[in-house]
Amino acid sequence: MRRRTVLSMEQALSLPYATLRFAQLGWRVIRIEALGAGKGLPGDPNRYIGKRVVDDDRRSYYIAPNVGKEAIALNLKSDSGREALKRLVRGLNADIFCCNTIPERYQPLGIDYATLSSVKPDLIWAGISALGPEYPEVPGYDPVVQAMAGYVELTGDPNGTPVLCGVPVIDLKAGDEVYANVMLALAERAETGRGREIHVSMLQAAASWLITTLPLIDFDCEPWEITRAGNEHRKFVPTNVYPVREGFLYMAIGSDVQWRRLTERAKFASLRTEERVTNEGRIRDRVRLQKDIAALTATMSAEELMAELRAASVPHARINGVAAVRELEALRSRLTVTTTPEGKRVRMQPMAVDLPGVARELRFPPKYGEHTRPVLREAGFSDAECRALAEAGAIPG
Repeated sequence: MRRRTVLSMEQALSLPYATLRFAQLGWRVIRIEALGAGKGLPGDPNRYIGKRVVDDDRRSYYIAPNVGKEAIALNLKSDSGREALKRLVRGLNADIFCCNTIPERYQPLGIDYATLSSVKPDLIWAGISALGPEYPEVPGYDPVVQAMAGYVELTGDPNGTPVLCGVPVIDLKAGDEVYANVMLALAERAETGRGREIHVSMLQAAASWLITTLPLIDFDCEPWEITRAGNEHRKFVPTNVYPVREGFLYMAIGSDVQWRRLTERAKFASLRTEERVTNEGRIRDRVRLQKDIAALTATMSAEELMAELRAASVPHARINGVAAVRELEALRSRLTVTTTPEGKRVRMQPMAVDLPGVARELRFPPKYGEHTRPVLREAGFSDAECRALAEAGAIPG
């Protein structure tokens, strides 16, 4: 696949995650950030979140989504800044433009599809927003959309409060939709020569994952089937966290065959009843069954229980902390890495899928506006034009 050029007016996580996936392919990703106007910290607010890693605008929360990228700063509220963006799209032969600001800002900033595709008709344009362009003024934040899309209601103890997911799943889902739809648009462009406009609604993307709950409403489901279930699976019983002598283990029974194999083990034979032979029966008896299993597993060590479950070919896992996940044999050699300017090696999350010939080491993220003038010169701006842009307040001085 030929190396593509992506211009991305990005901040926070959803879009930086999408363009990280492009950077992992070896594509050129140039992030565009707002020019500081003396009112607070300039550029992406996520630059200033977390522990100071190298300098004040490259803190720990910002690092992983922004490795392998370049960074420029533009004042798109100015005429000269908007004209500069058009020249960048054309001069760099950009394949893709992305943004994740609220849609009501698209036209005033000159980043809307009509404006940029008039410069380069085969441009692929992708935007992430809370609810799509039909709701142009609504900002999108992962926790808020988790609440709006039912995720918070579906997560947590049934006797407790609704709970936020531990990973910003809506941001990441929206980013994956940009990635997937840009790939589709590139395939279409190879056939038609035309670009495409892509709008990703965080809410709609999130709701597309309600496949195991939302359709149940029209099947007259019970209320407990579409609310918090703790660590239980709503449809496959028994699937839950169970106590062992030194903590907890997760076990998942996904079929009647697995249940039969488990209860054929001597230590679990007492769980067998006629009603529990089928998953439907186990659902009816799930409250008593969960208590019976917990009483058995609590007398065993984790190793003893895992040996029993392995012998019965029942899926199970330790409940790992994030530090332990990093050391799993199946992942340890697949982590991506970057290196700080001081030479410290930083291990990061693996790519979603291994691809041949793709490097796992990516450049450390750029400082705010680091590549502004080099990128402008590459796009055809002279030194005098760069000075004029700086004097007009369109780029950093």
